[in-house]
Formats: sequence, C-alpha cells, structure tokens
Amino acid sequence: MEESPCQTLTELEQYVVKDAPSTVYYFPDYITEAEETCLLQQVYKAPKPKWTQLSGRRLQNWGGLPHPKGMLAEKLPGWLQPYAEKISALGVFAGKTANHVLVNEYDPGQGIMPHEDGPLYYPTVTTISLGSHTVLDFYHPINSVQEDTPQTEQSRYLLSLLVQRRSLLVLQDDMYERFLHGIQGAAQDTLTDRVANLSLARADPGDCLTRGVRVSLTIRHVPKMLRTSLLLGKK
Repeated sequence: MEESPCQTLTELEQYVVKDAPSTVYYFPDYITEAEETCLLQQVYKAPKPKWTQLSGRRLQNWGGLPHPKGMLAEKLPGWLQPYAEKISALGVFAGKTANHVLVNEYDPGQGIMPHEDGPLYYPTVTTISLGSHTVLDFYHPINSVQEDTPQTEQSRYLLSLLVQRRSLLVLQDDMYERFLHGIQGAAQDTLTDRVANLSLARADPGDCLTRGVRVSLTIRHVPKMLRTSLLLGKK
C-alpha cells in the first residue's frame, strides 16, 4: 500500500532543520557511494552540447527548458527518473512528480550569487549533491531590511547550511519563497554556529572543510507544460 503524503511528511520530521525558518529538510547519506559514482559517470557521459558554460559554473538541463510561458517537456533519462520518483514519493511536491533536473558543476572556488528560483517551479526545491560538500548561504531580500541598515550581503545574511556529498536538501515555504540563497566562491569552508544543520550533518563549529568538484542535481516540478505549437506561437 502506498503511503499518503501526510504520512510521509510526518516521517520527514526527523530530518527537519529546527534552527532554520520553515521549512528545511536535510538528509545526510541520502544516496550510497555506489549511487554517487554511477550518477557522476552519467553526468560526464552527456554529450558536450548538453553543457552550458556560465560565469562560475557549467550546467545541464534535463526534462525541458523552463520558459515564462511554461516548459516544453522532455522525458527524463533513465538514470534520473528513479530519483525524481523517489524524492516525489516523500510528498514534497504535493502529490506531483518532479519533471525537471538541473545539473550544476562547481569547481573549488566557484559559487553563485544570492538569488531566488522564481515562480516557474512548484515552490519546493530538492538537491542531491555529488563529489563534494558546499555551504549554502541565505539572505533577506534587499527590500526587507531596515531602511537605515546598509544594503550589504553581510547585513542581510540570515544563516548557512552545510550541504554534504550524497545528501538531499529540501527547501520549502519561507526558505524557498522569501529568502535568497547563494554560494560563496571559496576553496575552503570553516563552519560556524550560524550553520543551522550542524547536528544533522554531524559536524562541529570550527571544522575546516576543503571543497572539491561538486555536482548538484536540482530536482523540481514545473507545473505548466506547453505544447510545441504554443511555444512556436501557433494555434
């Protein structure tokens, strides 16, 4: 018998990050080392045109290219579909199944500016990390801090999360919709007590971690689908 989303979400409570605003779930060792190796092999077997080079990282899109009008869906490859289904079975997409995966590759020292994921996606983002850890930082948006406070990343900083290799991170509610998230361009991370998931990650303040090449699988649900004719402006 399949579990209902309510039952599944109740079981998720052991993975909730209690020292963060709602809602963060953090699953250490979500996949095995063998699964990590297999996923990395599949990522790097992708044909060269599948990669898009950006400033600070490169990426692959699977499932289709999200567009303001919707997404022209493509079937996820067989090596990604089981993880889309496994994560969706947790109930985090309200009974829907993830249909889009963004693969990002970060070399040591690379990061991404604070940003939000926007309205194209169901308001939940799930990420499996491969190859290396990173530290994800969260910030208040610029217009939410006091007017007499300097509008700097430091003044807007909220907290950080340690995202370890083979972990699953789930962001919902305020942590998805209200706060910006980004990754500092650093080769090493020294953990502080502002890292909200230290206990779940079995880490301690003062730990110094060296980054390697990290590949993230960002698994999401795009609610709005397009037919080819609509994307081309045809009736």
